[in-house]
Amino acid sequence: MSGRLDWAVDGRHWPHHDASRFVDAGGCRWHVQVLDGAPGRPVWWLLHGTGAASHSWRALMDRLAPAVTLVVPDLPGHGFSGPLPRGQASLPGMAQALAGLAQALQLPPTVMLGHSAGAALAARAVLDARLAPAQLVGINAALLPFDGLAGRLFGPMAKLMSRQPWVPWLFAQRAGDASAVQRLVASTGSRLDAEGLALYARLMRSPAHVAGALAMMADWDLATLWRQLPQLSVPLALLVGSHDATVPPTQARRVQLHRPATRLQRLEGLGHLAHEEAPQRVVDALQALGLLAAPAALPDTQRA
Repeated sequence: MSGRLDWAVDGRHWPHHDASRFVDAGGCRWHVQVLDGAPGRPVWWLLHGTGAASHSWRALMDRLAPAVTLVVPDLPGHGFSGPLPRGQASLPGMAQALAGLAQALQLPPTVMLGHSAGAALAARAVLDARLAPAQLVGINAALLPFDGLAGRLFGPMAKLMSRQPWVPWLFAQRAGDASAVQRLVASTGSRLDAEGLALYARLMRSPAHVAGALAMMADWDLATLWRQLPQLSVPLALLVGSHDATVPPTQARRVQLHRPATRLQRLEGLGHLAHEEAPQRVVDALQALGLLAAPAALPDTQRA
């Protein structure tokens, strides 16, 4: 599909532009950002959710970089990464592709931090023995299938839309209206600054990016992931925005009941995009959980 983002144009002012590289691995042409820490520091992989890209971690990266090495990819079909072959954008398919990227970079993860569907992908990679981090962390993690009628309709509807080539173009055309992007972000329970809104608008105006998000949703199998979640072999911690309007905060408690060793940290007043709204509060929560050995300090004027 044409309508892809152009790195020479769209990437010119992309956050952390100088950390970007393009890597062919696992059947995908990846855009990935790597911020190298001192030798021997833990390697944190940051996995964005459906419809987002590496930009969503920009402020958190600034705060984590002094303490860890960071690997931040655009997932297949998202942002500046190319798509996987048709039918391979499932959670297992993406987990396999991630393992290929880790091998190509020679940077296996110590910690995998996933937002929303990125957390599900991280869990799938561990359950499938594709990657072996010491810790998984989810921010407003999407680990449960939708309930009721929505759950029965979600997969078939996503598949239908992903197979209609005109759907991404229509969505991208509507995203040209700035107010439409603002409404979409607001519907998550989060508020973003002008830079954040502009970056999402840039992504949503790309039919190829929209198609990548639809392809991922079409091939989700969260029911299997949910059944297997108690078998997860590594510690799991969840950061939960109390105002998340996309993944109900009550889901985190259900995860904890399903897998009792799961630790929860509540983020009062924050929505689905908590790591973009208040990155320092996310860092503080990670430190409270004992997952960051050293404080990630920024001047007080940049704390949010």
